[in-house]
Amino acid sequence: MMAHSVVSRALQPFASLGAFFLTTSEVVGGMGVMFGRIASRLVRLSFDRSELMKNLYKMGVKSVPIVVVTALFTGGIMVIQAAPLVQRYGAHGLLGWGAGFGTLREIGPLLTALMISGRVGANNTAELGTMVVTEQIDALRALAIDPISFLIVPRFIGIVTTLFLSTVFADALALFGAAYAGTGILGVEPMVFFNGLTSGLLGLGDVFHGLIKSVVFGIVIALASCQFGIATSGGAPGVGRAVNSTVVVSAAGIFVLDYIVSFAIG
Repeated sequence: MMAHSVVSRALQPFASLGAFFLTTSEVVGGMGVMFGRIASRLVRLSFDRSELMKNLYKMGVKSVPIVVVTALFTGGIMVIQAAPLVQRYGAHGLLGWGAGFGTLREIGPLLTALMISGRVGANNTAELGTMVVTEQIDALRALAIDPISFLIVPRFIGIVTTLFLSTVFADALALFGAAYAGTGILGVEPMVFFNGLTSGLLGLGDVFHGLIKSVVFGIVIALASCQFGIATSGGAPGVGRAVNSTVVVSAAGIFVLDYIVSFAIG
């Protein structure tokens, strides 16, 4: 009996690791199946247009205030981080490049995705999960209405579109905030900042780098929120667990894919 107990304790880490991989495979597989279902409807243009417009307003327009605040302070933070080096070497003309490079390629898309994940992704999961536990999804099926076409595809398009446009907006605001933070902190005029930004050190490739990431992040957030929402079970506590899983999986997916995309496209 004692030997059996010792062996069980020794194997416990391997059992935990195996359970982790099984759970991860289940989540990734479920998101892959969901993506296939969404893609099949998109190819046929089989989705509800009015539901799409409603979600674009709810997800996009109502997210503007938080995007504005996040972007402006992100630009200011980038200047604060660059300030010691700029002052040490007197490279005031490179402030625009220093702040713009990190903002356009990395910080802008990443922070915007995390904000949209917390606001839009979690809310989407809660809505779908509530529909599941109150049997509204079953009612749609009883009326011969495809829940994927009516509910999921409009939300998928809405989240991806919202994140892409929010990233464009956030990049512009972050650079604006950085330019005027540079004036207040380092005395660098906005014209000098923008000259450094556009002097050839940064190009359209850097902008597209961040925008490609925003599309990838949007797909991950949309798939995670829709998959966990539609798979909700267990009543109100199940909705809470689904929302929590969406936030965790979306954040983890964003960072993992950020690394992969950065490595792939340079």
